[in-house]
Amino acid sequence: MKKYELMTIYPVEDDKFKDGSDKVKAVLAQFGATVEKEESYGDRDLAYEINKTKRGRFVLFTVKANPAKISEINTQFRLNANLLKSLFVRIDEKQAK
Repeated sequence: MKKYELMTIYPVEDDKFKDGSDKVKAVLAQFGATVEKEESYGDRDLAYEINKTKRGRFVLFTVKANPAKISEINTQFRLNANLLKSLFVRIDEKQAK
């Protein structure tokens, strides 16, 4: 299991945000990933429109996941209509303390 940061962007509407966030957590659990930390960055303007949306709600997750499953998780994330964008970044264990 490797440690990753997962940045996610959702629509700002509360119902869409909650639905999208719940589905992200369910997909992570389905593939055996554990969420260590969840940090909200609030609503922000997007640099460019995504699905005709100009604002998004940003949430950063710290996740432990199997590296072989990351591409499968990303595939499932693309099926989530209430998730505008997501990005996994591996955390170097030597620098993370």
